[in-house]
Amino acid sequence: MREFIEFMLQFGNLNQQQIDLILSKAKETDLKKDDYFVEAGKVLKRVGFIVEGIFRICYYNNKGEEITKIFMEEKHLLYNLKNVPSTEYIQAATDCKLIEFSNQDLKEISETIIDWDTIIQKITNKSLVQKLERVSPLISQDATTRYLEFMEKYPTLVNRIPLSYIASYLGITQQSLSRIRKNI
Repeated sequence: MREFIEFMLQFGNLNQQQIDLILSKAKETDLKKDDYFVEAGKVLKRVGFIVEGIFRICYYNNKGEEITKIFMEEKHLLYNLKNVPSTEYIQAATDCKLIEFSNQDLKEISETIIDWDTIIQKITNKSLVQKLERVSPLISQDATTRYLEFMEKYPTLVNRIPLSYIASYLGITQQSLSRIRKNI
């Protein structure tokens, strides 16, 4: 729980009474590798803070191929602000530990803590910037450059997740990824 509070304090001030309220609503959970935090077509009714592990956000294209869109690692929030069915899967790429809140609990926190929405907005803005930095350059680069940039942007992931997930993220086959890795 300490990790979550430290994370939140980076984006705003909370007094001890507010921290106690947040902690009273928090629940620690574990997800095993390949379990889903949410599946496409379902409404995400909770928010998760990743304490340990890696998630991937993925979808299936019109050819039925699984495409990994992005990876989320420790100290990131998993949430859906719109409260509509998800168009993507959020899947544990490794065994994961989370701190979770129901949407209802977060609503109560938001109604009680005056600056809560401002804190959440700052987190959302930071996440969007990180997402753009990680995804945008991949579009125009060759596979080797994409892999080298992946290693630079996600230095802790390369040895923690299956190569098939990395290949999917890079938009190449696992065999191509193996060749690139061999040549580096």
